[in-house]
Amino acid sequence: MSVLLLAPIGSVCALAFAAYLAVTMLKSDEGTDLMKKISLAVRKGANAYLKRQYTTVIIFFAVMFVVLLVLALLGYLTIFVPFAFVTGGFFSGLSGFIGMKVATHANSRTAQACRTSLNGGLRVAFNSGAVMGLVVVGLGLLDLSFWFYFLQWYYSSVEVLGDAARIQAITSAMLTFGMGASSMALFARVGGGIFTKAADVGADLVGKVEAGIPEDDPRNPAVIADNVGDNVGDVAGMGADLYESYVGSIVSTAALAVAAGLGINGVIVPLVMAAIGVFASILGTFLVRTGEDASQSKLLFALRKGVYGSSILIAIVSFFVVWYVFDGQHLGVYFAVLIGLVAGNMIGFTTEYYTSGAYKPTKNLADTTKTGAATVIIGGISLGMLSTALPVIIVGIAVIASFFVAGNGDFNMGLYGVGISAVGMLSTLGITLATDAYGPIADNAGGIAEMSGLPEEVRERTDALDSLGNTTAASGKGFAIGSAALTALALIAAYTEEIKLIDPSFIFNLEIINPPVLIGLFVGAMLAFVFSALTMQAVGRAAQGIVVEVRRQFKQIKGLMEGKAEPDYASCVDICTKSAQKEMIIPALIAIVGPLLVGFFLGVNGVAGMLAGALVTGFALAIMMANAGGAWDNAKKYIESGELGGKGSDNHKAAVVGDTVGDPFKDTSGPSINILIKLLSMVSIVFGSLILSITLMK
Repeated sequence: MSVLLLAPIGSVCALAFAAYLAVTMLKSDEGTDLMKKISLAVRKGANAYLKRQYTTVIIFFAVMFVVLLVLALLGYLTIFVPFAFVTGGFFSGLSGFIGMKVATHANSRTAQACRTSLNGGLRVAFNSGAVMGLVVVGLGLLDLSFWFYFLQWYYSSVEVLGDAARIQAITSAMLTFGMGASSMALFARVGGGIFTKAADVGADLVGKVEAGIPEDDPRNPAVIADNVGDNVGDVAGMGADLYESYVGSIVSTAALAVAAGLGINGVIVPLVMAAIGVFASILGTFLVRTGEDASQSKLLFALRKGVYGSSILIAIVSFFVVWYVFDGQHLGVYFAVLIGLVAGNMIGFTTEYYTSGAYKPTKNLADTTKTGAATVIIGGISLGMLSTALPVIIVGIAVIASFFVAGNGDFNMGLYGVGISAVGMLSTLGITLATDAYGPIADNAGGIAEMSGLPEEVRERTDALDSLGNTTAASGKGFAIGSAALTALALIAAYTEEIKLIDPSFIFNLEIINPPVLIGLFVGAMLAFVFSALTMQAVGRAAQGIVVEVRRQFKQIKGLMEGKAEPDYASCVDICTKSAQKEMIIPALIAIVGPLLVGFFLGVNGVAGMLAGALVTGFALAIMMANAGGAWDNAKKYIESGELGGKGSDNHKAAVVGDTVGDPFKDTSGPSINILIKLLSMVSIVFGSLILSITLMK
């Protein structure tokens, strides 16, 4: 048990180093008075949005707490479940909130640092993104450690159980705070995604397409809302998203340890692996450095050094962890960890290949602008569809390889291997998330540089960092979606094991020709598409409101287009805020109510089919949308760098249309699907006893 202390120690170290990075960033120069004013406006808008969002979320969590408490009192759940649900949601929201607060203070400081050097700007933006990454893993490990130690104490002294029953009770309760984290993540990702893309699409359609003014031009009334959206969607939403992936992979693997007969050691390994990842991520941050060469290849190499360095360190140390905990046995578990590490990096690289302007796919997409916006749309969708092949193959190989190397003929050990592979993939989250969160900070810095009228060389540096941020954000989304697939697969296995533990006499019939399973597969596949449609429509409706408002201000505010009057930025922020709160409710309800309705009509087997259908379809759909959107965005950036006529050309205008379509693809619907497939599994596990009772009554 002494090695398990690494989990809370890792948590404290992650949070302490995050605090150090945040304080260091706050001591750096914020820039001119105008830069400070713009940064403050973005910060106020982000705070106002999150305050309203969290008010809505608190109501939801209060209702769910009562529902879970009633079910616990009726004997369907343990009494700890409602409280674990709340803590999961709280820490998930807190991680996103802290990341957003740091990002909104770092934007002007990044722009100011770019006045001196490219490396200075990179370091400020990356270190600020690292705060988000380390806070996510730190709070995740803190929540996990608290519940593990508390439940271990309770079931060892207050309510004495045998070893197997105690571990089962501990992991069942811990799975519940994964549901809380998933619920919070869905609200944050969907709401933030609707906000950010409504502002972005509205600003682009009227500003760049109709008025012909540059991106981030201070005359555009939606420009502050656009910058606010980068923070509430791509920082706060993303932080909550990956928090629930992180804890979900760990608790699902811990639950599978029971069926694998590994006892407490099977629970310890994923927790310690996560702690090792914290230390590796901290060391990796010191490797991120660059010179004054603003080429994408050089900047990408600067970030890769940190990620790959952390991965290598984890690969080495994890061998000794597995060897020590399992006393030299089950070394196949170590190879499953390696498989997850390699698969995560490979998915990130394939996403980078399909979305970066440095590679052929995005350059070819930029070439389609020669014949107008229609061919850009066709090219982007086809690129996104084609890009699903490699990630699916990589995840497929990772699943089957980790199953066999860890299982060695033992089915339950094989499932544990799949779970620990997901933990291995997410063990670098501290630094992987840093490279992702860095993107919105660099984007905001570019906007502040533009609105503040900083010298051209500063804007060139911020543009280089922003373009890199688009690529790293796309890679981060690919990583998040890939890890979600492995995590969701482990959760499906945990669902079947949970049902068996509740009623050992229940026999699953998961044959495809079993009607409830087949119908469940169709329903799960449909849910991914309906969910995506609802979030896309939400962005479209909210963007229409922004377009109308921006057009009104351009017509009615005299002197605005000449730069002699100031636009009403607050009105656009308010429109986006209200729209996001209204539009996120129905998609969120689908993920909560879906498993319960399927369980009521199709039973336990139907729910398993639904989870499989949602996973398979949702994974491919999420990859397609995220990569298509990323490629459209970077095709536009590629043209803006001076290729194919540069800014203002007909090619550029066609690329802007593609980027506008791609915005909700890559920043709203695509990333939200991975939360959907995990939350469906979490809800099914938590309400498994209720679903089983309904099934047995029929």
